[in-house]
Amino acid sequence: MNKILIFIFDGMTDYEIAFIAHLLNSDAGKEIITIAYKSNPIIGKTGFTYKPSKLVKDVLNEDVEGLIIPGGWFGDTKPELIELINKLNSKGKLIGAICGAGTVFLAKAGILDNVKYTTPAVEWTQKHIDVFGEKDPFPRNNFISQRVVRDKNIITAQGIAFVDFAIEICDWFKLFDNQEERNNFTNNIRGV
Repeated sequence: MNKILIFIFDGMTDYEIAFIAHLLNSDAGKEIITIAYKSNPIIGKTGFTYKPSKLVKDVLNEDVEGLIIPGGWFGDTKPELIELINKLNSKGKLIGAICGAGTVFLAKAGILDNVKYTTPAVEWTQKHIDVFGEKDPFPRNNFISQRVVRDKNIITAQGIAFVDFAIEICDWFKLFDNQEERNNFTNNIRGV
């Protein structure tokens, strides 16, 4: 069960998940499984091309440790992704979402209704309505203006906080022996 799903889509801000994917795969020995709605190649914001390992609909009953969703301006919310998010949440599995699209998917799935979260979508504009196809899906009373927020099994982050996001996910998986080790790792990464 050492598997982590990463939902990928055209235009995703892939740099937001590259660091955590590296840490989970290289340092924690987790198998990273990229998933998408279709099997066609995905082009991230970096210009890198990705090939999904599996389709979302094919992993609905797979035993995994968590799901990570990057940000971007991508509003195609299909029922199978909502089902996957809700299934994993009901089992207390890690659900990590960063930046725009990542946190919007969680809001649309309804899993932010009972947890504190953060998102860069602090104001729901006409562009959001045009891309995501609906009015503001966020339960604003649970919003916290922080770089990263962890509440229960859900970790959300601002897009600029991809390092903080990665560290919080590593902490969720108990990859640090103690707080001192976490602090040393954080300071090392930040060059402090």
